[in-house]
Amino acid sequence: MLVQLPQVLDKTAVARCRAIIDAAQWVDGNVTSGVQSAHAKRNLQLPEGSPHAREAGDLILDALSNNPLFISAALPLKVFPPLFNRYAGGQLFDHHIDNAIRQLRGTDFRIRSDLSATLFLSEPDDYDGGELCVEDTYGEHRVKLAAGDMVLYPASSLHRVEPVTRGARVASFFWIQSTVRRDEDRALLFQLDQTVQRLAGELGAATPNVVALTGIYHNLIRRWAEL
Repeated sequence: MLVQLPQVLDKTAVARCRAIIDAAQWVDGNVTSGVQSAHAKRNLQLPEGSPHAREAGDLILDALSNNPLFISAALPLKVFPPLFNRYAGGQLFDHHIDNAIRQLRGTDFRIRSDLSATLFLSEPDDYDGGELCVEDTYGEHRVKLAAGDMVLYPASSLHRVEPVTRGARVASFFWIQSTVRRDEDRALLFQLDQTVQRLAGELGAATPNVVALTGIYHNLIRRWAEL
């Protein structure tokens, strides 16, 4: 399941985030790469321990904690602290699959990467190329969103970032461990939750059928949740 989340950050928050990270020192993006990814990845990145990355990452995490669409789609248990990358001058990230386990350097914090997230911090007109291309059973999805918008997709997906041939593509990326491990189960729960929300808006949250569907939703989470 691939889900677009519009305006996770509004334009003011995007500008604040960019002011923080643009003032930081960037390094070779392979500081977080696995063995295979290191051969495919050409970009710059903020180090995990960068105070600039932590400050901007906290801004993103605060926004996500108040985003109902993110909660509905991800059912998050743990979120890896957001990282930041920059592509320019033909840089790219060729086909790869994200590591199954991500550990925060120097700590015992680690997650199973069920979902990958990319939050765009450059406007699409500011650069050429740079599309995030995600492959699934329905083919290839090409994603290039407005600054402040985010896309969620299964971390098990084969994906790549196309070469940036003009300007610079700046984004935040991170991973989520969901309370519901299987993507197909999360997709069903997301569809059910969105349907319940629409019906509640049309009929009222206390309507018997809406209450019944809400109960089914929560009982399915009880069946599938891993805490």
